[in-house]
Amino acid sequence: MRITGISTHVVGTPWRNLTYVQVHTDEGLTGVGETRMLGHTDALLGYLHEAKTNHILGSDPFAVEDLVKRMKYGDYGRAGEIVMSGIAVIEMACWDIKGKALGVPVWQLLGGKVTDKVKAYANGWYTTERTPEAYHKAAQGVMERGYKALKIDPFGTGHFELDHEQSLYAVSLIEAVRDAIGPDAELMLEMHGRFSPATAVRLAKDLAPFKPAWLEEPVPPENLKALEKVAAKVDMPVATGERIHDRIEFRELFESQAVDIIQPDVGHIGGIWETRKLAATAETHYMLVAPHNVGGPVLTAASLQVGFTSPNFKILEHFNDFADAETKKVVKGAPQVVDGYFHLSDAPGLGVELDVDAAAEFPQQQARFDLWADGWEQRKPKGAAQ
Repeated sequence: MRITGISTHVVGTPWRNLTYVQVHTDEGLTGVGETRMLGHTDALLGYLHEAKTNHILGSDPFAVEDLVKRMKYGDYGRAGEIVMSGIAVIEMACWDIKGKALGVPVWQLLGGKVTDKVKAYANGWYTTERTPEAYHKAAQGVMERGYKALKIDPFGTGHFELDHEQSLYAVSLIEAVRDAIGPDAELMLEMHGRFSPATAVRLAKDLAPFKPAWLEEPVPPENLKALEKVAAKVDMPVATGERIHDRIEFRELFESQAVDIIQPDVGHIGGIWETRKLAATAETHYMLVAPHNVGGPVLTAASLQVGFTSPNFKILEHFNDFADAETKKVVKGAPQVVDGYFHLSDAPGLGVELDVDAAAEFPQQQARFDLWADGWEQRKPKGAAQ
């Protein structure tokens, strides 16, 4: 079997473009992959256009390791977010083809299941007025849909510092959310790399009474020493990793023992097998894995293949029940959250199929997601097409 071509389909919303890639073969089998780029969708499409000729056409879709190696190193330049995302969509499509050809789910090809279900946590649910009352109501809605965990960034446009008044307001938002979800649900606290170490530590201590399940990206991701400083002073699990695009770059993070939970994005770090390798290394450092997942149903399905096969997999992020949920219809067989969990599927490959006609109903947009802009949490950027 050989790859004969690829086709790209961009599903657009005002705040995110989801890029779907179909990989076609000479035996009539087609696989699908997905990633979500922030402001770089056209760059990704440009890279894939060149990679198609340089690396992809004529390749054996079963030889996933070889194809990834050639795409990553065959152009000599150091692979960053765009290249690793391009590798990811092709890689997961190849796994999809392989599973379909053999009549088994991808998780079976990765060594088999270690669990029948993966816990989900909701994100994108607080696209409402930024008040305690509105957040309380929205959080109740998450629980009513069966979720047992959710995540929130309550810090507005905070950057490095957060003054006393804004800090108290952030605390009031988290107090309202905790009251709404009760004592047993997990509440993940997201900082989006906003703060200096001192500010992150102070806020973590202010919010400790509400029992955050983790403190995510408390400082910008470039400075590991700053992260170590925070980890040494807070009494809650620390999570990071969504903006690391090569598993090799996790090496120093592992050595530092500064985090308890790593958050690779399957769509940015080279795909399913690259993430599974990373999970195995994390296991040797007694760290859990909770992938970043701001993609649609295909990326969710790909992430779940890692989840069902990794003993140290904690939980998976999920936007698609809350933020632009209507885009779920572009994929047949989209994973669903039932009673707070994704459940194992025996469908061959990734278990999903792209509906090209449905995807065409959501054309690419000039999507924006600016964490420093007022109202970013509503995911309705100013000037965006509605």
